[in-house]
Amino acid sequence: MAALGTVNDPEIPGLSIVDLGLIYDVAIDGGQVAVTMTVTAPGCPMGQFMANMAKQEVEKLEGVEEANVTVVFEPPWTPERMSEEAKKKLGFE
Repeated sequence: MAALGTVNDPEIPGLSIVDLGLIYDVAIDGGQVAVTMTVTAPGCPMGQFMANMAKQEVEKLEGVEEANVTVVFEPPWTPERMSEEAKKKLGFE
């Protein structure tokens, strides 16, 4: 999660995909890592870019041979998934 926390949403500067609650699951099987994530809205033009960045950051980790990042739309993302810090920065609190 720390590696994924270095990936920022380019449309929301200063907030990572972890802070925004876009990461749904991380599964580790030996050197294989599977990440399931979403975007704030279906059709988000930066979705694949963020998925590629997430893949690159996870693959930098020692022991990781390959990372696969899947972007899903179910369940749909909601602001409730954001960290408290993200909610404050974006005015949800």
